[in-house]
Amino acid sequence: MGSNRDYGCAKYEWLKTFLELPNGIPSHDTFARVFAQINPQQFQSCFLDWMKSIQKITEGEVVAIDGKTLCSSYDKSSDQSAIQMVSAWATTNKLVLGQVKVDDKSNEITAIPELLKILELSGCVVTIDAIGCQKGIVKLITQQNADYVITLKKNQGNLYDEDKQFLAAMDDKHLARVLGLA
Repeated sequence: MGSNRDYGCAKYEWLKTFLELPNGIPSHDTFARVFAQINPQQFQSCFLDWMKSIQKITEGEVVAIDGKTLCSSYDKSSDQSAIQMVSAWATTNKLVLGQVKVDDKSNEITAIPELLKILELSGCVVTIDAIGCQKGIVKLITQQNADYVITLKKNQGNLYDEDKQFLAAMDDKHLARVLGLA
């Protein structure tokens, strides 16, 4: 995987169109010092404002919410755990709408609501795997006039059983109507 400096060298001519680079592309250490000074919350706020200014959310846009572990983020020498992020991906526009880091002492269930609060989801369909099958998460989505598709697993007890009975009781025509296919 390339470094920031490698990217800078490859895009040197383009970068010179809006940056003064009297000493060429900065070193890896310079990039590290600059990035270390950036306040993550302020950067996220600026990034989201920029995204809103260039991104057109289309009616029915699918926004996929998913958690991932950042590659190479586990530091064995200092016993620093791997960094977990929850991201929102706009499938039509093919871009990340936002990300939230999962707290070291928590899991995606606490990070997903934080991500949902910073997104504009009106008219969208939000998809989340089974970890998002939580009343509070569903409430945040519907409060933004969005719909959702969330995986339901057997470990959801009564909800799973009730859903299974509901679907089993329907004939194909009724099921198609409920799903909006008829």
